[in-house]
Amino acid sequence: MRQIQTDCAVIGGGPAGLAAAIKAHRGGLSTLIIERDLSLGGILQQCIHDGFGLQRFKRRMTGGQYAQVFIDEAEQEGIAVKLDTMVLEIRPDKTIYAVNTEDGLLEIKAKTIILAMGCRERTRSQVMIYGTRPAGVLTAGAVQRYINMEGYLPGKKAVILGSGDIGLIMARRMTLEGIEVKGVYEIMHTEGGLTRNIVQCLEDYGIPLHLATTVTKIHGKGKIEGVTVAKVDENLKPIAGTEEYIECDLLVLSVGLIPENELSEQLDIEMDPRTRGPVVDEQMMTSMPGVFAAGNVVTVFDLVDYVSQTGEMAAQGAIRYLEGDLEDRVYRPVEAGDNVSFVVPQRIGDTEGKVPVFMRVRKPDEKVRLMCTQGDVAHKLKKHAVVKPPEMVCEVIDLDKTAEGPICISVAKEG
Repeated sequence: MRQIQTDCAVIGGGPAGLAAAIKAHRGGLSTLIIERDLSLGGILQQCIHDGFGLQRFKRRMTGGQYAQVFIDEAEQEGIAVKLDTMVLEIRPDKTIYAVNTEDGLLEIKAKTIILAMGCRERTRSQVMIYGTRPAGVLTAGAVQRYINMEGYLPGKKAVILGSGDIGLIMARRMTLEGIEVKGVYEIMHTEGGLTRNIVQCLEDYGIPLHLATTVTKIHGKGKIEGVTVAKVDENLKPIAGTEEYIECDLLVLSVGLIPENELSEQLDIEMDPRTRGPVVDEQMMTSMPGVFAAGNVVTVFDLVDYVSQTGEMAAQGAIRYLEGDLEDRVYRPVEAGDNVSFVVPQRIGDTEGKVPVFMRVRKPDEKVRLMCTQGDVAHKLKKHAVVKPPEMVCEVIDLDKTAEGPICISVAKEG
């Protein structure tokens, strides 16, 4: 069994892992990226649409272009990479066991670990659709890979269940490739994707969006022949008498993403049931000292710019940890206040100065201001003309080290 020693092991070579590895390496740490795919870049490899990098690079880029910037930098830095390598186990002493066809079994002794495994799509079994199990029921990401990377059209008439961003983008992509998109059906009473994708991918192409509607049954044996859709009530239960049969040979599931945390759970670190990711501090350190998390492992972000940012935050945390700066910290909890679903990080150490936080609101609202309360002291943050659950809000709070009590982020009506 081959043994490797490294200051920082980054598990995942997508946008979070690449940004983390580059930052850690430039900070003087010997760094190793472990990636299970055959190439770096993660899901960005199959994202040929533009809209990436608007915040970070101030220009519109495809997913591949965005990833390539970091891949080139990683190569220039000479960062060690293990591709086609599957992590089997992480032990509490930060020993990683992984396997690939070239080295066989690897034992990697790391001083710090950055978890950057990304997220995965929910499948049919997780949304309780009844009926047969024919071919032609695919997740939006699978359809994206078939069309964009494999050059294969998986159907001629498609129904999309769920209004997540990948599904919206694939509605446009399939239309451009000649697939008839019958409509997008969303069980919730509000859309699940970014406003810009609703406009650019549905409205611009005349693709209907049906809210408060879901697929209740799949028809067909060997190959899908159609689906039954129905309206739902306020409890998301199908309303009798509203059923409609739609002929299709492709059902595309865009029903949400889940942080990929099987390895995180091996370590028995504290998890947040709201985000389904690890509880982290402002250094992106988990409840296990020296183990950090970044990107969609922590929570599902809507912008890749935020994913890269958290990767760099985790790397900076790893550097500080090895310098001994993160020992014996006293933490203050970060609470989600009025109309806030969750906040990341969930706790902040005894520090002061500017700290970025990420949050989502519970329900849409207009003309609001974010508020940050530290103990008895309330600070006004940014004004927002509109806030929506699908659109993550990133805010920078200015911490007062002397303020006692928890930190609370809330949304308040302006004026």
